[in-house]
Amino acid sequence: MKRFICILVGLALLSPLTALASNWEIDPVHTTLQFKVRHLMISNVKGGFEKFSGKLYLDDKDITKSKVDINIDTASINTNIQKRDDDLRSANFFEVAKYPVMTFTSTKVEKAGNGKLKVTGNLTIKGNTRPVVLDVDGPTPEIKDPWGGIRRGASAATTIDRKDFGLTWNKTMDNGGLIVGDEVAIQLEVEFVKK
Repeated sequence: MKRFICILVGLALLSPLTALASNWEIDPVHTTLQFKVRHLMISNVKGGFEKFSGKLYLDDKDITKSKVDINIDTASINTNIQKRDDDLRSANFFEVAKYPVMTFTSTKVEKAGNGKLKVTGNLTIKGNTRPVVLDVDGPTPEIKDPWGGIRRGASAATTIDRKDFGLTWNKTMDNGGLIVGDEVAIQLEVEFVKK
């Protein structure tokens, strides 16, 4: 009987600790995954992806134990110009028939100041995997939405060299400049729903 009571007390003491770890899913209706790249070396073209999913395991007690996984449907790319989107889906760029999904899987989460994180992970595009670091603002504290759900938000940004991921198509202009810049700025605005 004493042993049984000790086990119950132990579980009661552990429960507040386990409550600090939680599982979340990306709310695609309130999330945007966007990018920006130079065009003709004089302006920026912006676009995004409309279909994606993701899971977050968040440990508020020890943030370094947190993990995130994101899957993005490459065919859902949208720059609001159909001809350009078709080209981006072709073998010139994402080759979506062969590589329908790009992924990000975190490998390290660390604090980077008050309300900020650095999330290192493996980004895979067109079968090419490279480490990237996301600079994250958040996650925000939990809130209860009007429908009873529990939510948190975060913003994240990074810059990649598209050539590292097999996105190498380009043409040189008469002045020596390139049609498409190599650096791609990525910006994520994410809402998570507690599971």
